[in-house]
Amino acid sequence: MPDPRAGQPAQPQDLVDLPHLVTAYYTQVPDPDVAEQQVVFGTSGHRGSSLDTAFNEWHIAATTQAICDYRKQQGYDGPLFIGRDPHGLSEPAWATALEVLVANDVTVLVDSRDGYTPTPAVSHAIIRANRGKSLAGGQGGLADGIVVTPSHNPPTDGGFKYNPPHGGPADTDATSVIATRANELIRAGLDGVRRTQFAKARAAASSYDFLGTYVDDLPAAVDLAAVKDAGVRIGADPLGGASVDYWAEIATRHGLDLTVVNPLVDATWRFMTLDWDGKIRMDCSSPSAMASLVAQKDSYQVATGNDADSDRHGIVTPDAGLMNPNHYLAVAIQYLFGGGRPGWPSGAQIGKTLVSSSMIDRVAAALGKPLVEVPVGFKWFVPGLIDGSFGFGGEESAGASFLRMDGTTWTTDKDGIILALLASEILARTGRTPSQHYADLVAEHGDPAYARIDAPATREQKARLGALSADDVAATTLAGEQITAKLTEAPGNHAKIGGLKVVTESAWFAARPSGTEDVYKIYAESFKGPDHLAEVQAEAKKVVDAALAG
Repeated sequence: MPDPRAGQPAQPQDLVDLPHLVTAYYTQVPDPDVAEQQVVFGTSGHRGSSLDTAFNEWHIAATTQAICDYRKQQGYDGPLFIGRDPHGLSEPAWATALEVLVANDVTVLVDSRDGYTPTPAVSHAIIRANRGKSLAGGQGGLADGIVVTPSHNPPTDGGFKYNPPHGGPADTDATSVIATRANELIRAGLDGVRRTQFAKARAAASSYDFLGTYVDDLPAAVDLAAVKDAGVRIGADPLGGASVDYWAEIATRHGLDLTVVNPLVDATWRFMTLDWDGKIRMDCSSPSAMASLVAQKDSYQVATGNDADSDRHGIVTPDAGLMNPNHYLAVAIQYLFGGGRPGWPSGAQIGKTLVSSSMIDRVAAALGKPLVEVPVGFKWFVPGLIDGSFGFGGEESAGASFLRMDGTTWTTDKDGIILALLASEILARTGRTPSQHYADLVAEHGDPAYARIDAPATREQKARLGALSADDVAATTLAGEQITAKLTEAPGNHAKIGGLKVVTESAWFAARPSGTEDVYKIYAESFKGPDHLAEVQAEAKKVVDAALAG
């Protein structure tokens, strides 16, 4: 059930004690025998709070050394781009990482303005540096990167993720090696970690203009000239995140009628409205977290939000308020593949995660475009975005990226900035908002009811849920319909989904543990309306409860 204060402004008692948080980072030492205090890479790196001894100096020193060791094993000897977001633990972790990287003789590139760096800007930099090179290990000069961010997580959390030379999130072939080595180093009392003083490390680091390079290149991905010519009135809310200076520069450099709705940066995020569970969370897909921007929807033709590292997007229109992320993904796909990108290869595929709406399936079928359904995690889109076989890759949690106008790679990580700008391009070139376009899709394909349930789960419970199999569903029907598929592998690439998806003609549910938080998730959708969706959810809950009971 939603917290009664969801969508209300944060109060003093909701704010993190930043001095306490940072002190814990430097003073708490993880116990290598406690699972919750080990380095664990989820779908977007290692995350946790220093207050829980899950994200502390030892974790970052060990993880960075492990990355240095991994780079050496793979033959990656080019520069490493490193960025950070405004979370309270990000700068301490960034400083620790810098000390270890420089001591290991890594050429480190930091922001030339000493500012915050969105995840897509780091991915863009890696792609740019490696353009024209083979990404196979052993080739000299390959660049990679680190982003210090827990993304949309609460202010108490820190995050640390590694992006190899392909520019996207590291896959398990890298993260398992890095995490194992990091935990070995922690167990050894950090014996084997090379480190130098911060002043020396900072002086040795080179500068890179993340902001200027990324912002100047945006017309290669989005038709900003059309947005300017149409005079689209845009409100952009960085939600106190890393994109704050980027949006101001986008407005200035490209002559857009764009207002940075909230230019404040404060690691307590005191200006946020509380999320569904009463926590401060910079989730730009959440109506509760986005309540203050939604209240201003009539002031702009399109308003957008980003999370703390700007890899997610939220789209607000005067006629619909905050769009459901699935709805906007379907509209973006319809627009891009329906004529918006004539320079793309004719066979470019549409990538979606298996918990994204089936509306996307129906849009793809109507367009006659190939659809590839993969497990949760943006890493699955990376190969296709690199070689151009995927024109678009998107996931239910408001994360997506797409190719440049000419069909070459833009980013291989989620880019909330270009997805936000695309909403203005759609309005500029069609004269209609994305939500109006979605109404057209509903008229053509039906109106799906979609919902996600989150509930607390321990690591042991998450492990049991991740091991669900088709045999755990004895039923042959779901909410009155014949079951047509029980999936433990994604149909697009046959990779394990770490859970279960059950499908009927007009509905489905998927149950899986979160890779970044101690919760499990049940996703469900029905094209028969909310009442039928509730039936689907109730039957899905029985399956999950049985699994968690062991």
